[in-house]
Amino acid sequence: MTAMHNTLTVRIHAPAMTGADHRPMEMALGVERALPGTRLDWTVSDEQQLVRIPQRDAWLAKARSGGGFQLLCNNDESRPVTLFGVDGPERLGPGGHALLEVHAELPLEASSLATALLENVAEAAHGYWGHATPFNAAVQVSRQVRDPVRKPGSPPHGLPALKLTEQLRAPEIPHYLGWLNYWSEAAAQAIGFPDAARDAELLSRSRRTPSGGWVVQLTEAPLDYDNPEHLEALRRAYERFPAIGGRDSR
Repeated sequence: MTAMHNTLTVRIHAPAMTGADHRPMEMALGVERALPGTRLDWTVSDEQQLVRIPQRDAWLAKARSGGGFQLLCNNDESRPVTLFGVDGPERLGPGGHALLEVHAELPLEASSLATALLENVAEAAHGYWGHATPFNAAVQVSRQVRDPVRKPGSPPHGLPALKLTEQLRAPEIPHYLGWLNYWSEAAAQAIGFPDAARDAELLSRSRRTPSGGWVVQLTEAPLDYDNPEHLEALRRAYERFPAIGGRDSR
């Protein structure tokens, strides 16, 4: 399997699953459209064995995992792709909302296809916000989350401190920035994007989605916290959007 540091991590935060929810099937189709030749018709058993899914759509309608949906994968060790979803409880959700957190992984070498994948999956999930970020950069985000009692200290790299997820006032507010950022129309409104005068650089690397949201690319190359120019881009973006991470006073 591809080493974790060579993967691109995708996360989408969306409304929690309902009883008759067709979004997992639409998300799987979205991955397959974005990655030609990929077919997510395998899963992993309780014994950690790969199992072929003969009738995936029917299986997905039944296969729930703690309110989310079970893992799908492509059974390709040279180019592994995975997709699954986890429902979080209301008490840990922003504004007291339960959320579906969609997880996907793909090889970093396929990053040129990540914009389409992020858009497809986020739109199919009816997502509030999400991102696609290299694994090594994604793990850095947890170091920015701080709380005087539960997680004291200062974040690294001169980046701002972010609030805990349950401290955000609404699910539309992005918790943090990634390399490729999906902001639904509601999320974009919540953070004040776009502003033609202040966001010209970001808009040059952005595209509108069919639902009225945005996919915004922070840096030309995949985000790297060891690159001073990338850290500066992060600092500028956090300064521009104080609502991200619950840092504004509203």
